[in-house]
Amino acid sequence: MIAMLALVCAAGAQAQRVTSMRLNEILLVNEDNFLDDYGKRSGWIELFNSSAGTVNIAGCYLTDDPSNHRKYPIPKGDVLTKIPPAQHVLFWIDGSADKGTFHVNFVLDPSKENYVALYDADGTTLVDEIRIPANQQPDVSYGRAVDGKSEWKQLSKVTPSTNNLTLDKNEKIDKFKMNDALGVGMTLTAMLVVFLGLMVLYLSFMSVGKTAMRMSRQRAQKAGVENVHTQGIQEEGGVFAAIATALYEVTEDVHDIESTVLTIHKVTRRYSPWSSKIHSMREFK
Repeated sequence: MIAMLALVCAAGAQAQRVTSMRLNEILLVNEDNFLDDYGKRSGWIELFNSSAGTVNIAGCYLTDDPSNHRKYPIPKGDVLTKIPPAQHVLFWIDGSADKGTFHVNFVLDPSKENYVALYDADGTTLVDEIRIPANQQPDVSYGRAVDGKSEWKQLSKVTPSTNNLTLDKNEKIDKFKMNDALGVGMTLTAMLVVFLGLMVLYLSFMSVGKTAMRMSRQRAQKAGVENVHTQGIQEEGGVFAAIATALYEVTEDVHDIESTVLTIHKVTRRYSPWSSKIHSMREFK
């Protein structure tokens, strides 16, 4: 039961991804344009994957007949039917399906209006369709102004397997150059960003430091040792003063004139029989 449910979900996800495919550009009269894999020139249909995931169009259908949705079934088993995101694929309109996966079994007449559609693998779900006006000119394609978008028109540049609109420049950069030719605004903006960043860091460190000191005082108060930092500093100062005074006194007493000579005086004591311990001991013979 779980396996069947997983298969149904996978099939639904696949169908949903296929619906992101778009008919993108069509060339009916190819006199001096792109060559197919046999070195021949013929019309072509370009599909575009408008999704962010890879789409496998194997099993789907291309047709030029509104009443026959399954006219050309795209063969399964070809790895090239897996279209990466934002990429294109060409199908040759030469009526020679025996030449391979990407050669359809119908041709289009440029002198009249033509219908092209892409159907999902069920043969009934319409993925995308377009009606191409009659009297198409040689080597002039009919396609979307922007890949995957809704507007169709005669394209000034034929772009098989590539973007219909090539972005050669960045509008934002061009606008910035026009409004700030000398770069003063950019410089001030950069300096402001750096200054604000440093200010944020300073305030953050100050806040953390104050919080740490406050927590330390609270812990000291709970332990019954208020003002431990101030008292410690005062006591340490008194100790240092006492040590310095002692050292001064000692160096005055034990040193001669030369600061690097240490003089040691022998301590002499007068002998007194009353204080000698030898007289208090008994002699045993």
